[in-house]
Amino acid sequence: MANSAALSPEAALQQLKWRYAVKKFDASQQIPDEIWHTLEQSLVLAPSSFGLQPWKFFVVKNPELRAQLLPHTWNQAQVVDASHLVVLAIKKDLNGADVDRYVQRMAEVQGTPVEALEGFGKMVKGFMGNIDVDTWSAKQVYIALGQYMTTAAMLGIDTCPIEGFVPAKYDEVLGLPEKGYSAVVVCPAGYRAADDKYAERPKVRFVTEEVVEYLN
Repeated sequence: MANSAALSPEAALQQLKWRYAVKKFDASQQIPDEIWHTLEQSLVLAPSSFGLQPWKFFVVKNPELRAQLLPHTWNQAQVVDASHLVVLAIKKDLNGADVDRYVQRMAEVQGTPVEALEGFGKMVKGFMGNIDVDTWSAKQVYIALGQYMTTAAMLGIDTCPIEGFVPAKYDEVLGLPEKGYSAVVVCPAGYRAADDKYAERPKVRFVTEEVVEYLN
């Protein structure tokens, strides 16, 4: 069934073209609470393999903490000037207990007996026993990042994904190891500054035919 509340194809494409990695945020503008709630929920609702959600999203509001993070982000001012700063982190060393916790949550939300989900739990644990779990978890985080950035674009909110930072220092400043997490990627969000020269630069992409191939 079609969703009558969905954006038109033209409007969605317009917002994707409007989006760019903001180099300079307007530090005087804050994302309204009702819009931020939707962005927050875009992270909560992000898909992940098996639905396992091997992550946590740390929203850094404290200006002093942000200032401490600046030198560990190659002095990229977005981390202090943006309205909101999200640090997307993995849960380190995901294990069978985490799977059991998720299965319990599945049973609670879907009204399914835990016993009926035992086979699913064993399958997930078997999969995890044959992979580098932290690397796999990091890949899942990027799925959440993509959903977050796309949702922001649809709402007219600017973002800038940042991999140019020192994860170990972020972990130290934010106390993530004590919580069992480790930073993977950072994404400030807010409103572009009027004098950000990158806002008007044409988006450089290869032509569609070079990056999309139909196999009929």
